[in-house]
Amino acid sequence: MNQETTITFSHEQLFAFASEVFQYFGVSRADAELAAGVLIKSDLRGIESHGVARLHTYFDMLQLQRINPRPQLKIVRESPSTGTVDGDNGLGLVVGPKANEIAMDKAEQVGSGWVSVSNTNHYGIAGYYVLKALERDMIGWSMTNSTKLVAPLWGAERMLGTNPIAIAFPGKVNPPIVIDFATSAAAYGKIEMAKRRGVDVPKGWIINQHGLDDIEPQAMVDGGALLPLGSFREMGGHKGYCLATMVDILCCVLSGANWGPWAPPFALRQEVPSRAVGKGIGHFFGAMQIEAFIDVDEFKRQIDDWIETFRTTSPQPGSPGVLIPGDPERLAEERRTTEGIPLILPVVEELRDISRQTGIQLPTGNVTSP
Repeated sequence: MNQETTITFSHEQLFAFASEVFQYFGVSRADAELAAGVLIKSDLRGIESHGVARLHTYFDMLQLQRINPRPQLKIVRESPSTGTVDGDNGLGLVVGPKANEIAMDKAEQVGSGWVSVSNTNHYGIAGYYVLKALERDMIGWSMTNSTKLVAPLWGAERMLGTNPIAIAFPGKVNPPIVIDFATSAAAYGKIEMAKRRGVDVPKGWIINQHGLDDIEPQAMVDGGALLPLGSFREMGGHKGYCLATMVDILCCVLSGANWGPWAPPFALRQEVPSRAVGKGIGHFFGAMQIEAFIDVDEFKRQIDDWIETFRTTSPQPGSPGVLIPGDPERLAEERRTTEGIPLILPVVEELRDISRQTGIQLPTGNVTSP
């Protein structure tokens, strides 16, 4: 087998494996299944960088007791529509969904709910949380900061996380609009996946340790940095930088988490900050009850009209046509739910390592070679 070999597992197989791994460390069954569900949703939607490819990092952190397997979330400040939550250093995959529920419950009661979270860690894909809001006929918002990986505009060192943002709007007949993106030119997980595959990354994603544009993933790992969304000033890099700043403040300054370069590392190989300005990393969740603004059916009909109008846009020559935000992920989920989730060999080897250390059996899967 070579690096491009893929092994396909059903989502049920990966969910069961991940859930057992979390339970191995004393995470309750309910919380373990919640955490596993967030990871598998990422893989189903084709966001491979945030799915089970991350499981070994959670394994490492739990093994070193750097994550509390049984957190007791505490609301430290609240109003009818807002709250600040201390995640008790629990799995972000558990703290995030529970804090998101608080925001949605508040929205159900008073029209909108906004929750900022500290003392937590990596929470998976931002899109998971806004999909949950859709289930309750709400508009959902989700943001998180992360370990410093991104250089600010015209900066030559890591100062910000990839700081993703997600928001979703339900349609009536058409699938929802789901917007989910990192405020960096690319998510760090994509650099990791390129490194595992032994391929270069596109120009404008990263700089090396000297602050120069580079395309070799290892150059970013060895002291380089990701660039903001837009990459360079003339291509709109200032906009990505501003969005990342917004996320940093809402998730961290507002909640009491560590912002900017002081965010603690999630992966063991990442640099530990020299000081702390808060607790853990931070998340921010929002939920808006549509009927507090407009009739729900009317809103959904207008979203359908919006979608259909943009789908009929004249396409650029040679392009597949205009996509609606969320289309690629939705189509991937439809396909992978029935056909299974393909994992590249380096990711499978990490899962096999977890299996060897824990005794939890990893299913064989179906091998496909290039």
